[in-house]
Amino acid sequence: MWFKNLLVYRLNETKIKADDLEAALRDNALQPCGGFEMETRGWLAPRGGDQFLHALQRQWLITFGANQKLLPGSIVTQEAKERAEKLAEKQEHPVGRKQMRDIRERVLEELMPKALSRRRSLNTWIDPVNHWLVIDTAADKKADELLESLLGLDLELAPKRLECQQSPSAQMTLWLNSGTVPAPFTIDQDLELKAAGDSRAVERYVNHPLEGREIREHIAGGKTATRLGMTWKNRVSFVLTDQFQIKRVAFLDILKGETESQAEDADEQFDIDFALMTGELAALLDDLVKALGGEKKTG
Repeated sequence: MWFKNLLVYRLNETKIKADDLEAALRDNALQPCGGFEMETRGWLAPRGGDQFLHALQRQWLITFGANQKLLPGSIVTQEAKERAEKLAEKQEHPVGRKQMRDIRERVLEELMPKALSRRRSLNTWIDPVNHWLVIDTAADKKADELLESLLGLDLELAPKRLECQQSPSAQMTLWLNSGTVPAPFTIDQDLELKAAGDSRAVERYVNHPLEGREIREHIAGGKTATRLGMTWKNRVSFVLTDQFQIKRVAFLDILKGETESQAEDADEQFDIDFALMTGELAALLDDLVKALGGEKKTG
């Protein structure tokens, strides 16, 4: 349940009612793929059962899902090729383009109902009090699919990607060059530097000290930071990117240890973990926005 990647959005000031969201999610629940559908999208109950909105201490969790049929193009091509060869032999001349297209369409029609489906799911944390919406993914495409379905609920939700006064790239480069980062953050040992212009040369460091002269020389040569490993309060480590993606989020042992031996069953453990995770991430995001010069207000 612990989020591993964060794409962060701001919600508008519209008051969202839990009952309205619950009903809308249920009305748009994920359905199995029909015989001729390659994919379906909808909403899942985060903990199973019939509750589509998991609410705890004014924090919400929703789960987006998609069913996708697995029908590799190579299988369709092979079957169509074999049928085309038999048809060519029967009609005593090669199969034409239109015939080949028709054969391929028939193969698809026959194989689609038999194809297996794969399900994927994506969790989203909503803070209706402070107007945060955070998706547990590093992939913009997956987030866009979720947001499209969320906007389709007609609840006047208008998530916008979080922007700060200072760009992450500029601030990360400044922190590295000065050797200091605003408290309560510390710099870890993972870094990507990229040159501007045509060269786009990249320097990557993994588990490497970043306070040396070599790093400053790269910066003096025109390279800027595009990824930087950081830790917040010795409790949560992550990699910040120039696109304000927060990747490889790791809740450190000292934090997860606080939940051990507190729960009597899996449901109670889930709630303890969710409460702790959302509390920590809310504070982390607040500090990170401050470190990046505050939030950029949009019209």
